[in-house]
Amino acid sequence: MAENGYKPRLQTRYETEIHSQMTERFGYGNRMEVPRVEKVVLNMGVGEAVADSKKVPAALGDLALIAGQKPTVSRARQSIATFKVREGMPIGGYVTLRRNRMYEFLDRLIHVALPRVRDFRGLNPKSFDGGGNFAMGIKEHIIFPEVNYDEVDEIRGLDVIVCTTAKTDDEARELLRGFEFPFRETSARD
Repeated sequence: MAENGYKPRLQTRYETEIHSQMTERFGYGNRMEVPRVEKVVLNMGVGEAVADSKKVPAALGDLALIAGQKPTVSRARQSIATFKVREGMPIGGYVTLRRNRMYEFLDRLIHVALPRVRDFRGLNPKSFDGGGNFAMGIKEHIIFPEVNYDEVDEIRGLDVIVCTTAKTDDEARELLRGFEFPFRETSARD
């Protein structure tokens, strides 16, 4: 993807607009102080894998379509008798996206997938961990255009974690707003 000097749209936007806006807003003295998106982690747990081991490869196939790269299998760390889980049993998968693939995924998430969510009212602006990382859950993985609805055996959810180099949640929130993350306005009930 990096050949021929190709740069994803969001990366170009970060370098031309967001970087200077963040410097102006927070008064950074050094270029390297300005927060940036470091990586995006997609995680899909398959609870039904206990009863049917064929569910994990199907879920990992869908995750590979969404991410554009092969996922890593998550295995149970310990046996839990009440859930019929044995140590080492495959129970899901995850993918870590960096550089161009990360920017391409964020672009598809913001501009294609999230608008396809039914009754979408915006992302929770409080879903930060205190260290500048944002996490969100997606209930239906079929909102991504890469997944063919007719070939899906079951609708699954997935977690999306956006890791930034920001020191505070306010800096990270401002950075993601620059990328047009659709945060909802906070109200008294939030």
